[in-house]
Amino acid sequence: MGSLLFSPMTLRGLTIPNRAVVPPLCQYSATEGMANDWHMVQLGRFAVGGFGLVFSEVVSVLREGRITHGDLGLWSDDHIAPLKRIADFIRTQGAVPAIQLGHAGRKGAMQRPWEGNGPLGPDQVARGETTWDIVSAVAKPIGDGFLTPAALDAAGMARIVDAFATGAKRARAAGFEAVEVHCAHGYLLHQFLSPISNTRNDSFGGDLAGRMRFPLQVIEAVRAAWPEDRPVFVRISSVDGVDGGWTMEDSLAFAHAMKTLGVDVVDCSSGGIGGSATGSKRVPRGYGFQLPYAAEIRRETGLAAMAVGLIIGPHQAEAALAAGEADLIAIGREAMNNPNWALMARGVLEPGTTEDVFACWPPQHGWWMEKRAAVIEALGAPPG
Repeated sequence: MGSLLFSPMTLRGLTIPNRAVVPPLCQYSATEGMANDWHMVQLGRFAVGGFGLVFSEVVSVLREGRITHGDLGLWSDDHIAPLKRIADFIRTQGAVPAIQLGHAGRKGAMQRPWEGNGPLGPDQVARGETTWDIVSAVAKPIGDGFLTPAALDAAGMARIVDAFATGAKRARAAGFEAVEVHCAHGYLLHQFLSPISNTRNDSFGGDLAGRMRFPLQVIEAVRAAWPEDRPVFVRISSVDGVDGGWTMEDSLAFAHAMKTLGVDVVDCSSGGIGGSATGSKRVPRGYGFQLPYAAEIRRETGLAAMAVGLIIGPHQAEAALAAGEADLIAIGREAMNNPNWALMARGVLEPGTTEDVFACWPPQHGWWMEKRAAVIEALGAPPG
């Protein structure tokens, strides 16, 4: 009997072979936004490992929209070819290549996380990594010692809307089949959504409708630029997890508005408005801790939802689908820990003969693994 996790899902004209997804996982390893061999190996191994949908890390639509000097970019046509090489390889393995588009806003011009995740310092400047002008909803830095962004005016917002649309067209030219707009984790579009970071008193601030206006303009432009027969995802921070911040009720209103614009899937994360990408002291961590957000979006709006966050085991993922908590299951850091997670999960959820279990593996691996499994079965449990 087949499992839900390894059943296909059709979104518009795209069929995803299974519900196991690799979400965007930033690597901060590009030079001037160019994808390289690191990105090929990082993403290619997930496609080899049996995941149905493989997202790139966030790709900046403008050079000044990067988080760090190591971010991927799509601000020029020169970026298309290296990304196309990766998308093409993912497709050869039977997986669907997907891409996330974003803009860092006031979280731009920062150190890579393993260097401190703070403002650029002397070590970065010494190797030529200087700061750039950053923007946000208002002229308020994310914290002490960080750069102060310029508050975007109408012309600046229009330029960014156009950059997202152009980025979507370039992403399609690079061969990606699904696109995601990054509205989460304290980056630019989330900075407009959250009352913590958006204290404007014009039509792009104030009440919920005002704070949603610019992100919805971006989403509408991406949907218009993206092929009608291909899906658009939007990643949200379902809650800020801080007093006076974005709430689940706000997320539901935002999702209803996105649905009218033709968004297909809401990718439900949380946190990040005041610090690290997903940080929030008010959102307690536990296995599958963000599943309730996806379940509520799905139940209240009728939109498909993707769940992410400490989903570790195959039975946990299968149970979430069976309970109607999500339509797609994103496996992030656990996929980095085990790039073959999807292949191994399939063997757990759809057990059979040794030959059956390894039939879905790429033959370059499956042939060897089948023989190894037979030897291990004959030997019994290994020592230790």
